[in-house]
Amino acid sequence: MLSVLRNRTYRHLFAAQVVALTGTGLATVALGLLAYDIAGARAGSVLGTALAIKMVAYVVVAPAVGAFAGRVPRRTLMTAADLIRAAVALALPFVDQVWQVYALILALQAASAAFTPAFQAAIPDVLPEERDYTRALSMSRLAYDLESLFSPALAAALLTVMSYNWLFLGTVAGFAGSAALVLSAALPRPVPAARRAGAVYAKAAAGTRLFFAAPQLRALMLLNLAVAAAGALVTVNTVVYVRDHLGRATSDVALALGAYGAGSMAVALLLPRVLDRASDRTVMLRGALALAVVFAAAGGMTAAASGGWRWPALLAAWAGFGAAGSMVLTPTGRLIRRAAPPEERTEAFAAQFSLSHACWLLTYPLAGWVGATAGLTAAVVALGAIAAGSAVAAVRLWRPPATRTGTAATPARAPRSAPVSGRAVPGARG
Repeated sequence: MLSVLRNRTYRHLFAAQVVALTGTGLATVALGLLAYDIAGARAGSVLGTALAIKMVAYVVVAPAVGAFAGRVPRRTLMTAADLIRAAVALALPFVDQVWQVYALILALQAASAAFTPAFQAAIPDVLPEERDYTRALSMSRLAYDLESLFSPALAAALLTVMSYNWLFLGTVAGFAGSAALVLSAALPRPVPAARRAGAVYAKAAAGTRLFFAAPQLRALMLLNLAVAAAGALVTVNTVVYVRDHLGRATSDVALALGAYGAGSMAVALLLPRVLDRASDRTVMLRGALALAVVFAAAGGMTAAASGGWRWPALLAAWAGFGAAGSMVLTPTGRLIRRAAPPEERTEAFAAQFSLSHACWLLTYPLAGWVGATAGLTAAVVALGAIAAGSAVAAVRLWRPPATRTGTAATPARAPRSAPVSGRAVPGARG
């Protein structure tokens, strides 16, 4: 899998992703402490609102940026986004009002909504061989999982020798380092799209229209919802499970979240070999159905009133959520790469970024509100029903490829060296 790092351009882009994610992780810890300093007992509501602002920025800004992306060199766009993020992080230690936090978070996440789709759309051009691109997707998944484990540990170590405000300087360094690495990479020019009157407004919705036009991408929207349901339960309610439901120490919260990340990492390491032999459709749909199974197991553990087995069961369930979620998320880039013609690739990735975060915008508050008002069991049932319903609907929508006589068949695998282009048609292999 590490062989893709021999490509200098990809190596620099991957390094940019890693250092930016590390900076983001430090900012996450520091932001929580900043919110507590400003709002005290209301810190939770401040962070919840900031998280909602983040998702709204992702949902609204990404398609708009995708519309203009073709008019700006990718390297310029990504570097500018990194520098904006660095400037915002530099300003955060000096705020003393809640509204200032919200304004800066909006600017930070709007810049992230510009950077991420452009970054994702550049990788297929840098690594046109499908085998290499698959390994790059797994590397990206590992980077996200390692960040979730490494950054909190690094922040905890740094907080023993400095105040939390200095963590924001680590964030600044991460984004500045990312900008420098992007500038040092020679990115291939994207295929230009045809210019048409009113094209900017049409392109803002082009990626979303593409998602609604192709059955496999409509199924992807449902799969995003299933993953968001599981992720929201873990992200929002882990502390409630560990501290209140199981009565365990605060340090065990990190262990539970680590189990989720470990499950995701294990699958990300295995998937490149699996995807050499199995279709994206098979892997992604089985991952979504596995989420429903894990929800059923988590529901049984949640409903149990007592028992020492519940703690290892929680760890196993969280690892299962991470593993099944990785089965869905890791091949996503391959699916979009096949479905979108090269000239619309940035818009397609922007649409995926926006639509997937719209799912989180739904499931985050649902996990919190249902869990707080009706209890954890009700939250598991509600989110599990969403995951199961989405998985079943995706299976029904994303049919296997069929021969002309209507019988299911596996299409011949295209030569690995052949470029992928052209809009996917219904029934195209994912």
